[in-house]
Amino acid sequence: MKITREKRLALWVHHLRAPVAADVRQRNERMTTDQAKAFVLKHGVVLVSGKGPVPRLAEAIVSEPIRGSWWSHPKSHEIFAVLQAVVESDDVLVCRLVEGKMTLIHRRLWPALARVAKRFPKSQVAQVRQEHSAAGRHVNKEVPFPKWVPVEVGDKAKGISEEEALGALGPWAALPNSRSNGRAANASSRKRKPSARRSPRR
Repeated sequence: MKITREKRLALWVHHLRAPVAADVRQRNERMTTDQAKAFVLKHGVVLVSGKGPVPRLAEAIVSEPIRGSWWSHPKSHEIFAVLQAVVESDDVLVCRLVEGKMTLIHRRLWPALARVAKRFPKSQVAQVRQEHSAAGRHVNKEVPFPKWVPVEVGDKAKGISEEEALGALGPWAALPNSRSNGRAANASSRKRKPSARRSPRR
């Protein structure tokens, strides 16, 4: 049977749409806490929600780009629940490493970070911990580097070169503007007064 040009076009369009439909079904599935932790493990360095040179966990949770703050996203409660579980994990360091924005570093990269921490402003390699205030709100507290570094992590850091550490962290760590961005973040942090804030956010 002869297939007309219109039929071939229709089949081609159907072929293109099939993966898209499958992707939509996949995107509608909820990312579990374990999947979110696996996402951080895979990438090693992940931003919570801010734009930057590494993946954004908030967008991965809902499998779509987020415009503006994720607090206004229809799935904000889901995002919050998953983020909260991830930042409370013992295998995840919360800091402002990437461009001064809230960053999640998996434990497997802690030795690499400890090895090259001197390349970054102190505010970017300090651990950000969340504590409950008397008013019941989350307040960010910083633990300076290297106080948050476990002994075994410090020992491993001594056994790797700076080049190896930078390679493990990813291409963004060697960007020429990484330190200048950090200095800008330091300047803004000095102007910023401590305040209670919702948790977690960029």
